[in-house]
Amino acid sequence: MAKTSFKKTSGSMLPWLGLALILVITDQFTKVLILGYYRLGDATYVTSFFNVVRVHNLGAAFSFLASASGWQRWFFTVIGVVAAVFIVWLLKSHAGQKLFSFALACILAGAVGNVIDRSLHGYVVDFLDFHYGSWHFPAFNMADSAITFGAICLILDELLRVRKTH
Repeated sequence: MAKTSFKKTSGSMLPWLGLALILVITDQFTKVLILGYYRLGDATYVTSFFNVVRVHNLGAAFSFLASASGWQRWFFTVIGVVAAVFIVWLLKSHAGQKLFSFALACILAGAVGNVIDRSLHGYVVDFLDFHYGSWHFPAFNMADSAITFGAICLILDELLRVRKTH
């Protein structure tokens, strides 16, 4: 019978919540800097492939539903809050699984960071702009980076878990 990564393990979730808090503070600090020093649409050239910009994302990833009539603000806020509660429950149940919990802490931080933006501003502040020639990857922020890195770590955790069972 295959082992599951959802087995009970010992460990405190406090270090993972602490990591998430540090990531949320970092995310919000960078956004405060952007809001304080940039006007909407401002950009600073950094390298031939990277700019710092100020963009307001009314939607979700890749501006999904950004042109909706406004209901998406609360829809994505509720999704973020529900995800955060679920992640905290998972952390409580699996705090001893280091890579899994690290991944969850990153995703939690990203969700909370973007929920704070939606609640305070009605949009998410994005500012990292990577590009090649005239092609631009959609601007993103530290919260988005934490979610992406957390998702990569979740996949890695699952691959390592499956590898152990074979």
